Amino acid sequence: MKYSIQIFGCQMNRSDAERIATLFESLGMETAEKEENPDIIVAVMCSVRQMAADRVFGLEQKFKRIKKTNPAFKSILTGCIVENDKEKFSKIFDLILDIKTLKHWPKIIGIDKDAGVDNDYFGVLPKHSSLFSALIPISKGCDNYCTYCVVPYTRGPLESRPVDDILNEARRAVKKGAKEIWLLGQNVNNYHSGKQGFAQLLRLVNDIPGEFWIRFTSPHPKDFNDEAVDAMAQCLKVTPYLNLPVQSGDNGVLKAMARPYTIGTYKKLVKKIRLAFKNNRQGLEKHIAISTDVIVGFPGETKTQFLNTAKLFKEIKYDMAYIAQYSRRAGTVAAKLDDNVNPKEKKRREESINDIVKITALSHNNKYVGKTVEVLVDSVKNEIFGLGKTRGYKTVKFIIDGVSPQSLIGNFVKVSITKAQSFGLVGKMQEN
Repeated sequence: MKYSIQIFGCQMNRSDAERIATLFESLGMETAEKEENPDIIVAVMCSVRQMAADRVFGLEQKFKRIKKTNPAFKSILTGCIVENDKEKFSKIFDLILDIKTLKHWPKIIGIDKDAGVDNDYFGVLPKHSSLFSALIPISKGCDNYCTYCVVPYTRGPLESRPVDDILNEARRAVKKGAKEIWLLGQNVNNYHSGKQGFAQLLRLVNDIPGEFWIRFTSPHPKDFNDEAVDAMAQCLKVTPYLNLPVQSGDNGVLKAMARPYTIGTYKKLVKKIRLAFKNNRQGLEKHIAISTDVIVGFPGETKTQFLNTAKLFKEIKYDMAYIAQYSRRAGTVAAKLDDNVNPKEKKRREESINDIVKITALSHNNKYVGKTVEVLVDSVKNEIFGLGKTRGYKTVKFIIDGVSPQSLIGNFVKVSITKAQSFGLVGKMQEN
């Protein structure tokens, strides 16, 4: 039997997919090539935004075509699924399965074969889709109940994974050649297992022998205590990059979103983090790259409130921003509000914020020109250019010279930066 996994959403969904792959291959199944008809397709969906759910609905015609040639074909939906959507999805998918019940899937699917999986979700060792970047969930679920988000309803309350399990998975990944460890959680910095919190976990992962980077996502501003800030700055394997979602630059909108911090406390946190890196790092790493998530056009957001967001962006000077136009998501508290900002105005606000980020990002990136940076290569283009990320999560395109391009993927290289762009750097690889 052959399987295919389609991922709709974030890195947590990718991590889900890796554990599903482990299960299926323990059953003797193989990954289907693109041109082949799979026996099973699993869609790992994200329900944070309506757009992601709509993309999953678009699979219906594909499933009908496959079933014409393969009547035994099964389609499975998992991931973040809103209860109110299950009836609609049941008309498209043969099975809707909770990712937390992964070890029971063979019996549910009807495969009478021992999967060799006796553990719960966290206990299923993933088949990492990348040989050099390991996604390691440290918690699942969320207790925050932001009014625009369905994650607490689809993933349940926050559940932290035992420290030893996380460390064992990280050690295995590094031993197999991982150059980058991503610690994942819907509210990653609210991690707590026994007496150990997120700061202690960072230090323990940092102490694992080997040459690798540590990144994490997705944190909440309210859960960054001084210990976590110090650990980030003092653990040199933790890269100088942080995505710190603000969602809005206006206190009134934050309150409507149920985000329990003010813009004042957010700005103080950014200042504290930047100072910690300045005091603990050397060279370019004294300047931590900070990105954010923001929603424009939230129900009731006035032009004045939006201008407060624009003002914050000019003050913080982000390196990058993930900008979303608000879209109504059934099952959330915000869905009951009047979505009164018209699409044209939402688009204008998105473009306005993006224009600010282009300026501030270019200003940050100009600091790299003439400097040499370490890059983790993730792909090559036309056998001429390499593409990868710096420790500060800057995308770098560089000219390859004197080596086999494919041999670079998954390895660190030194690149001399010759040009800065708003959302990337250009350079030339140095000879070893």
